Amino acid sequence: MIRPLNEIAHDIHSNWTALRNNPNHYAAPYLQAMYALESINDNFYADSGRSVVLYFLANANSWRGDTARRIKAELKAMLKPQQLKLNLQ
Repeated sequence: MIRPLNEIAHDIHSNWTALRNNPNHYAAPYLQAMYALESINDNFYADSGRSVVLYFLANANSWRGDTARRIKAELKAMLKPQQLKLNLQ
């Protein structure tokens, strides 16, 4: 089952701050945008949900640990073309 992006964003923020770090200032705008999205098929103003997730992943290198690896894998799985087709149906 695919979780909503806003739920994932909450988990990311909770974990990142629990590690005594604030989200990277390059990743933070994309994390904030994810709070407004249900799926990668939604739009955040002129940006697609897909691009928001891609930019978040590209800028979230400083977020590390088991939870980070698990959630990053979850986000990457959403981006696979096969998953995109399932979401559109």
